[in-house]
Amino acid sequence: MVPNIAVVLTDASKRILWVNEDFTLLTGYSLPEVFGRKPGALLQGAETETESILRIRKALQHQIPWKEDITNYRKNGERYTCRLVIHPVFDRNRALTNFIAFEADAADLPDGAMVPLLELREKYRTSSLKGIEEVRLSDRLKNLLEEELLFLDPHLTLKHAADRLATNTKYLSQVVNHQAGMNFQQYINQFRVEEAKKKILDDRLGNLTLYGIALQCGFKNKSTFYKVFKEVTGQTPKEFIRKQRRRVLV
Repeated sequence: MVPNIAVVLTDASKRILWVNEDFTLLTGYSLPEVFGRKPGALLQGAETETESILRIRKALQHQIPWKEDITNYRKNGERYTCRLVIHPVFDRNRALTNFIAFEADAADLPDGAMVPLLELREKYRTSSLKGIEEVRLSDRLKNLLEEELLFLDPHLTLKHAADRLATNTKYLSQVVNHQAGMNFQQYINQFRVEEAKKKILDDRLGNLTLYGIALQCGFKNKSTFYKVFKEVTGQTPKEFIRKQRRRVLV
């Protein structure tokens, strides 16, 4: 599964400048609604842990990266456990210019899986705005794949995606590696596997074989589909089907 990671960019005074679409999906707030506001005032509520708030404030004050699980609230008032990573961003003169935060609903994260953006990495500790540009390009790639379903094309290449995003293949490959922790093909295959899982469980497609579904999801052959499906999910397609059927019966 490719988890939704909300990204929040603030100025040095911690007022929001930009959020990505995953932030809106996670919280219900759009960019115009949050622009200029402070994330804590927006997302924290009655049951947000005081100790967590104090630790985060201290980290921001001392301009150090921080990772915390904290109770946040969506626009509709629903509580959720937010896995939060915050990095200060400095210019070449080591002056603080921004904070960048990566957030996710802890309930949506794969058990035991490492999500690169939710790890404290040296990369952002001394980053200039180049790191933020990478995040923006990564977000644009994810949106392009989800909105236009480019991953369904079995002939999709790194160059094709780079051309669509008006960038070069070297930089896009670097961005995928840094932001997702994998190469371009692995990243695309995650989307294909998620689409295959949906189709496998779709009763309207019951007449299709697993190979037929694989072809519809952008895989070129059966062996690659089986190999990639197990790499991504930890189970074969048939094991996935059996487990889903058992859940329905329980």
